[in-house]
Amino acid sequence: MKHKKFRFLIVSVCVLVALIISGIIMIQSMNKNLESLITAEINVIDLTVIDDGVYIGKYTALPVSVTLHVHVVNHEMTQIDIIEHLNGQGSEGEAIIDSIILTNSLQVDTIAGATYSSKVILLAVENALTNLKTIES
Repeated sequence: MKHKKFRFLIVSVCVLVALIISGIIMIQSMNKNLESLITAEINVIDLTVIDDGVYIGKYTALPVSVTLHVHVVNHEMTQIDIIEHLNGQGSEGEAIIDSIILTNSLQVDTIAGATYSSKVILLAVENALTNLKTIES
């Protein structure tokens, strides 16, 4: 009986250590993803070559992810709909959409306090306007 309890204790400790190590690795990976967002460049998009349509954009930098639709009419972004935004505490980043539409540009400042989410939104819009995958495709 003591042998079974000892074996159970050893297995439990090993599982706990494995979970702790996995958690540390996952947290380090997420931090690395988020740090790369700070230096990620947003390219200038030439809207004069983009036809009218609704384009799908996606971008993920764990733990932040966004899927959105960008509406283009007469070579201007007229509307951006967020379809899914996994943001942790960065939902305020969605306010960047107003700046994008107002300036018709991705060269806007990120939202203070929601830098990661607003940067992911910018990168998703860039993705939509460079891949040009429409919702009808």
